[in-house]
Amino acid sequence: MLPDRSTLEAWSTELGFQEIGVSDVDLNAHQPHVRAWLAAGFAGDMTYLERNVEKRLHPELLEPQTCRVITARMNYLAADTQPLKILADAKKAYISRYALGRDYHKVLRRRLAKLAARINTELPDHRFRAFTDSAPVLEKALAERGGLGWMGKHTLLLNQHAGSWFFLGEIYTNAPFPVDTKIVKDDCGKCNACITVCPTDAIIGPRKLDARRCISYLTIEHKGSIDESLRAAMGNRIYGCDDCQLYCPWNRTAPTTAEADFQPRHNLDSRELTDLFALDEADFLALTEGSAMRRVGYEQWQRNLAIALGNGPAEASVIALLRGRLESASEMVAEHIRWALKRLDE
Repeated sequence: MLPDRSTLEAWSTELGFQEIGVSDVDLNAHQPHVRAWLAAGFAGDMTYLERNVEKRLHPELLEPQTCRVITARMNYLAADTQPLKILADAKKAYISRYALGRDYHKVLRRRLAKLAARINTELPDHRFRAFTDSAPVLEKALAERGGLGWMGKHTLLLNQHAGSWFFLGEIYTNAPFPVDTKIVKDDCGKCNACITVCPTDAIIGPRKLDARRCISYLTIEHKGSIDESLRAAMGNRIYGCDDCQLYCPWNRTAPTTAEADFQPRHNLDSRELTDLFALDEADFLALTEGSAMRRVGYEQWQRNLAIALGNGPAEASVIALLRGRLESASEMVAEHIRWALKRLDE
């Protein structure tokens, strides 16, 4: 028998999710925006977004027999990480708050699989597949359609009670659950805080992001040399960027998480840039084991840190550390080290 909504919600709460929504698979309303965004080249090097665009727009193509999508959200902001204080300290490394703990892909996927397994006990013919930012899935559109929030001007999903500090995960299912018909009102109003504060002007208009300028894209997705005109604006951000969330009014009272998996590991919420740049590759791999930061390799890590050091104080120890890495660095990293040394010498 199909579990009722209250049962689904109880199971999801037991697994640590704060809210769920159920939608159908009709994403036709999002097609024009997605296709126009890709055609404009805003995806940069993320060619995988275009390769699987039909599966993104048609969930039933990705997972046959899918007729419903259960979207779940889980808060991830750990308390007391003091992001604004770290951003203001040019000697510290700023890491996006979502990446301070364990890899969210694994955490959410395991919980979603458990939720689907509970459904299986009631529906023997249940077919499903669970995702968390790991397949061609239009996550925010499905979450919006499931009543979990609205698309903010920064292109992140916003929820009146939780702001935007949460992960999304999905279960594609053939179980015909009743869909959520609630339409969440766009409550951004006249606020343009996220657009105004973006360090690299990547938000070129409401709900229009040029990923090629976004610090999250530059530090994580982009593998090569970073445009010199963008480096100074990156400040001490070495993995991702949270500025558009930090200054969003809806995040002023956003809840923090008690999830142990999302608490900062290895003091990554307040590490010195010099300490991280001094790590060799083996130390880097040990530091990032089980972390979402494994998405970048050691070369990108060194590149990002070289830029951050170049944006910091011109201390003799920093200059010596940068010079000491020049000989062993790849040409791509060496280019950024030379830029940093020149900047510190000005």
